Amino acid sequence: MSGIQARSGWITVDDPGTTGFATGAMATVDSPSLSGNALQFYTTYTFYGGELYYAAFGNDTTAHNFVYDGWVYLDSSSGSIANIEMDMNQVMPNGETVIFGFQCDGWAGTWDYTENAGTPTLPIDHWVHSSAPCNAQTWAQNTWHHVQVSYSRDDDGNVTYQSVWLDGNQQPIDATVPSAFALGWAPTLVTNFQVDGIALGWSSSTVYLDNLTISRW
Repeated sequence: MSGIQARSGWITVDDPGTTGFATGAMATVDSPSLSGNALQFYTTYTFYGGELYYAAFGNDTTAHNFVYDGWVYLDSSSGSIANIEMDMNQVMPNGETVIFGFQCDGWAGTWDYTENAGTPTLPIDHWVHSSAPCNAQTWAQNTWHHVQVSYSRDDDGNVTYQSVWLDGNQQPIDATVPSAFALGWAPTLVTNFQVDGIALGWSSSTVYLDNLTISRW
């Protein structure tokens, strides 16, 4: 599925899992853009808040392998960003939802992935630091960055995070963790894009996403 950033139905919400408060606004823009239809995320936050942007883009309960492939553009406001999160969720045939959570963590300076440290019915959603370095504040400003992430799951909802590529440079993750959640969702595929603030006081950022493609088989 390509051009997901240009699809209708994107929703924005303050992430209750972060401290503080955030608000977000979205707009489709032709500049800066690679496709002519980039999605702009304008986020304001206080006390390390985070804003979650998400959209459903399909219904496939049987696919086991995925590649997240998108282009991210940061302007001079990127100094206020702590984390950039790029996730995907899939409902399996048994009704449980697999969360493929992945982020560039500016606090730890690593690529992080999520695991369910509990059980599907009593979940504990937990971030795990990988050994692969990442900090969005070091990304060049006013240019497009290519982010690709490969992962897969088994029939029990155990996820293997394989590799991440930033601007063509591969960084192995090679981690397998449980990540099935009994959320009661109808069958769906969902992608999330989240921006978290790094400042204690009020701050804002503008981030652009283009040519978002998720391959599955």
